[in-house]
Amino acid sequence: MTNIFITGHSSGLGLGLSRYYLQQGKQVYGLSRSNSPIQHPDLHQSIHDLAQLDQIDVSLQQLLPDSLDLVILNAGILGKINDLADTSLQEARTIMDVNVWANKLIIDWLIRHQVRVKQLIIISSGASINGNRGWGVYSISKASVNMMAQLYADEMPDTHITAYAPGLVHTKMQDYLCRDVDTRKFTSIGFLVKAYNTEAMPDIDSAAERIANSFVRCLTLKSGSFADIHQL
Repeated sequence: MTNIFITGHSSGLGLGLSRYYLQQGKQVYGLSRSNSPIQHPDLHQSIHDLAQLDQIDVSLQQLLPDSLDLVILNAGILGKINDLADTSLQEARTIMDVNVWANKLIIDWLIRHQVRVKQLIIISSGASINGNRGWGVYSISKASVNMMAQLYADEMPDTHITAYAPGLVHTKMQDYLCRDVDTRKFTSIGFLVKAYNTEAMPDIDSAAERIANSFVRCLTLKSGSFADIHQL
């Protein structure tokens, strides 16, 4: 039996990955703000908003088994594309809480409860290294994820860890980026607009299969590495 834990499993890439692994006969454990639209006997899920940091332990205790083959820390929020100087500290804190500190608490819980984890994927982004105008705290949070993977790799020698950039996937986040953002001011969005509704930005199910297959290739890298799907 293969056990897979996915955060943010009820929408976007997390939903696509859940559906893919369930079709492969895996046991999927999901943690999200809402229940998945998937109904399947091998899907085990708990509703939790990861911005509520103080309740993460309780949700994990009720959900997870004592051994996991793959953990995918996928849940995250973008925030508004805006200049960093125009981003409030409150919004910055919320993004960092969900994208960084919630992941830290989950990993710490796994360590503390001695849950055996073979492979840990923390979803990062090309924004973690590009530093393009407008991506602000999202870029900061994903750069932090990259370093988090490197640091935990030394603390978890029996778990292979990767900070993983999945490339373009057509999700609600892309709908916002391609429809509502001023591409004249934030020029990096132009690349996304060109890819929008084309094969360069696959739907969640097409992307999930390709991404899941690439996770195996991550195991050939040094634990703690940053990996971009386009380089695997």
